[in-house]
Amino acid sequence: MEQPISRKQHGIADYGYVPLVAAAPSLLGFDDEPTATRLARIISGGVLATSLLTRYELGLWKVIPFKAHLVADAAVSAFSLAAPWLLGFSKNKRARNTFLAIGAFGTVVGLLSKPEEM
Repeated sequence: MEQPISRKQHGIADYGYVPLVAAAPSLLGFDDEPTATRLARIISGGVLATSLLTRYELGLWKVIPFKAHLVADAAVSAFSLAAPWLLGFSKNKRARNTFLAIGAFGTVVGLLSKPEEM
């Protein structure tokens, strides 16, 4: 499969993802769902931390190999897809659909990213 997303482009996507996921509860109207709101902030913070620590063009402290970063992204994406049912907020359509979108976006970006190390 062709993987057109470079490490640098993946980093740009990561740093764009962070504030959008953190703000999603307020922007999309599910900030009255505490579990989903807390999870959005945790995911956002985790992605920020791994991005800052990844060995790629936009990493500040290049500690984590890019392939390990991709594995972490895949785990977060899979968890995001299951979270509404695992954590009990599946009946809240806005929260559920947001986490399905977060999981789908992460999966697609991860699969389309070239797993080349620096």
